[in-house]
Amino acid sequence: MFETAKAVYSDWGIDVDAAISQALQTPISIHCWLVDDVTGFEVHEGTVDSGGIMATGNYPGKARNIDEARADYKQVLALVPGTHRLNLHAIYADTHGKAVARDEQTVDHYQSWIDWSKSVGLKLDFNPTYFAHPMASSGFTLSSADKDVREFWIRHGRNSRQIAHEIGLRQGSPCVNNHWIPDGCKDHPADRWSPRKRLVESLNEVLKDELPECVDAVESKLFGLGSEDFVVGSYEFYNSYALTNKKLLCLDMGHFHPTESIADKVSSLLQFHDRLLLHTSRPMRWDSDHVVMFNDDLRAVFVEFARGKALNRAIVALDFFDASINRIAAYVIGIRATRKALLSALLDPSTELAKLESEGKLAQKLALIEEAKTLPFGAIWDELCTRADVPVGRTWISDVESYEQRVLTAR
Repeated sequence: MFETAKAVYSDWGIDVDAAISQALQTPISIHCWLVDDVTGFEVHEGTVDSGGIMATGNYPGKARNIDEARADYKQVLALVPGTHRLNLHAIYADTHGKAVARDEQTVDHYQSWIDWSKSVGLKLDFNPTYFAHPMASSGFTLSSADKDVREFWIRHGRNSRQIAHEIGLRQGSPCVNNHWIPDGCKDHPADRWSPRKRLVESLNEVLKDELPECVDAVESKLFGLGSEDFVVGSYEFYNSYALTNKKLLCLDMGHFHPTESIADKVSSLLQFHDRLLLHTSRPMRWDSDHVVMFNDDLRAVFVEFARGKALNRAIVALDFFDASINRIAAYVIGIRATRKALLSALLDPSTELAKLESEGKLAQKLALIEEAKTLPFGAIWDELCTRADVPVGRTWISDVESYEQRVLTAR
């Protein structure tokens, strides 16, 4: 089947082997927080709330500690093809059961993660955690009107960058350090100006040190729990901030209105930004982070990068969670869907489509777009999985079911 499918694509002028190779080599940063419903393993001092993040459902078997999380990650990695990284949040520090304030964390609290990641062939990325903490109970962190609150989170942000820099040095690969804050209002604010001014000032303090192995990113959101009316760090805010301060802009596909096209933004933003951090996610009626599926939205984003020959300017990561289903399966579905979208974009007949458009043959272009939808993509995807030595087709589902019976049900 593969050789036949390869020949079909070859007739369209598409190099299948090159597409498979590039799709496998493009790193995808796997988010650590699905495995335990964004709970983390932090030893808390004081009461915490969700801080604008909630994983709904209570499916049995979530990871209860770092060892269980790592076992789950290894199982996931055995079922997904390609190159991967692991994206940590600060609430996953290894403090050996001791309470360590977030603004006092050091890279030593992540040394066991660095050692483990090397043992399984992963590189790490890192995020400060500006939620689920008593200092976030007001709904504001870096933009808070309370100076003590603001300064606490500035210290945490600065520490997180230093940790990311040290991780980058120790693993021999720069570490992406992404900043998302939940700050905002549930109902109509009287003053939108002051919080945004304070956020600029706080971010300037957080990001002021030159740390070459730390790749800084800022992430917007449309709205969230407790910030339904007003989010301080909107898309317009962070796009402007990232461009002005030469930082990565993070586009999370679940952080926009469900009818808003992320794909359409790519060619505009990359006229001005060097690179973009992309979080593959899926909105469902509202601003949320559902398990990624290989749908039109996901395909369109990667097609835009591919058509602009800009896949090397995309840093690809994941951000979704669902506590109502098997978490290992959720990981595998989302990771494989993202890798499929990468491969699909690399197999797009972009050159021929652009040629027809430049010649004014718009009907022919539209016809070709339609014909391309029935190209034998499945056979190429199966070959990619075969080359990566991971399960082909639906056979991975039985592996997940077996792991659930052997491991998850005992938790």
